[in-house]
Amino acid sequence: MSEQHVALAGSTRPAKADATRLRDADAHDPVTVTVTLRGKVAPAGQVPEGRLQDAAKTKAVLERYGLTVDEERLEPGSIVASGSAAAMNAAFKADLGIYHSAEQGEFRGREGELKIPAELEGIVTGVFGLDQRQVARRLVAGGSGFQGSFTPEDLELLYNFPTGDGAGQKIAIAEFGGCYFDDDLRAFCAAQNRPVPRVEVVPVDFDPPRSLQEARQLPPAEQKFALEAAGEVMMDVQIVAALCPAAEISVYFADFDQRGWIEVLDRVIAQQPVTLSVSWGLAEDDPNWSGTALDQINKRLEGAADRGTTVCVSSGDDGAGDQVMDGRAHVDFPSSSPFVLSVGGTMIDASGTEVSWWVAPGRRVRGKPGSGSSGGGVSTKFERPDYQQQINVDSLNPGAFKGRVVPDVSALAGPPFYDLTLFGAPEPNGGTSASAPLWAALYARVNALLPQQKQQRFLTPLLYRSGNNGVPLGQAACRDIAEGHDNASHPPAVGYPVKPGYDAVTGWGVPDGTALEKGL
Repeated sequence: MSEQHVALAGSTRPAKADATRLRDADAHDPVTVTVTLRGKVAPAGQVPEGRLQDAAKTKAVLERYGLTVDEERLEPGSIVASGSAAAMNAAFKADLGIYHSAEQGEFRGREGELKIPAELEGIVTGVFGLDQRQVARRLVAGGSGFQGSFTPEDLELLYNFPTGDGAGQKIAIAEFGGCYFDDDLRAFCAAQNRPVPRVEVVPVDFDPPRSLQEARQLPPAEQKFALEAAGEVMMDVQIVAALCPAAEISVYFADFDQRGWIEVLDRVIAQQPVTLSVSWGLAEDDPNWSGTALDQINKRLEGAADRGTTVCVSSGDDGAGDQVMDGRAHVDFPSSSPFVLSVGGTMIDASGTEVSWWVAPGRRVRGKPGSGSSGGGVSTKFERPDYQQQINVDSLNPGAFKGRVVPDVSALAGPPFYDLTLFGAPEPNGGTSASAPLWAALYARVNALLPQQKQQRFLTPLLYRSGNNGVPLGQAACRDIAEGHDNASHPPAVGYPVKPGYDAVTGWGVPDGTALEKGL
């Protein structure tokens, strides 16, 4: 088929830095993609006529290239299509190949920009799933638990949780790989004297191993990743389960490529939970993100916020460097989106004081358990939203514009960590991967106690809004963290300072749950 194609803006992807192209993808290999359409996420039950027309036209063109349209999601504007690698190459000029990297093993990928049939110009905004490179990195690193780690009861006392168990609330958790071990959840709940909740595992395009035996049957590279991520997956689940045992908890599992993000968010938008916990991310300016991916993920985060879902996202565990070793300051995405609640980290120091999390060298280092620091800073991709205009934090990068500042709030991330269970044994863990689900659970508990007309509201802008006393809700409902190390991670040797009031290391501070309920 010989038709005119045009470049798809924002689709350029450089070669993955640590990967080598081994060969062309087999022409007959099956490929599934998610094609995104122009326009914002539509309100629930309201699909504009133009979206229907765009979807019909896109479907006809894709089918002309031998692709099968498997699903149309009209509210977010997504079309799922499948076909052979050869058909995908013809439709999108992708030149698909098989690559290898030490971290990921073999995966399908591409380089350069995509092209789309000219008649879809201005209609199709992204094509996701052709390239399977990883763009989701886990953000991980004295109470009464194992070795002094904090139990759920400790956390409820520390952060003054309001009464309740999350009954009637929907809480979603996003996972991009890993395992789900129901036996560990049961053992954890028994150890903490908490009821075992009902947890729904939702395979999006990845069905996680449900036991250690299943995980060990995976290919070596997949097995290594699944087992390394298992502890963090179960951490998310156990924190939410312990604090909201009566909530409706759904755990979405997707592949860790760009398409995985789109697929998870489309489903969350449809479910409309009170909160979504996300403990994955990557520096917003990492070249492995394409421009279209940032745009389309952010569009869906906006859609979720418009429907009242507060997406609680880890701000990162590598300080202002965010694992980019160029001497500049960076922030993590999707934490840097204006449509999420960005959650940073604290720790308890030797004196028993809660301070900003920083353990040398301020970033995660293998062989140094607990190393890391709270991610935070000023976005270079997203302008400062209206609700943050009063925040006086400048970027550490010379010449940078006035961007979105993160985090919004914080919670325990560093020592002494959270009391958790893995493989049937105590396994304390933390990082901002833990502080994000804590906030997701807390806000669900608060939401359950609010009058109906004040439920299901996107929390972040409300934190910056002043009450009748002229004090922002974030200040009134959080305990300020004014002590601790800056979030420099060496290299780079730059970091944002911790100071009284709002700062770019711990945000407004850590929650006072009862004060948050009262303020809302």
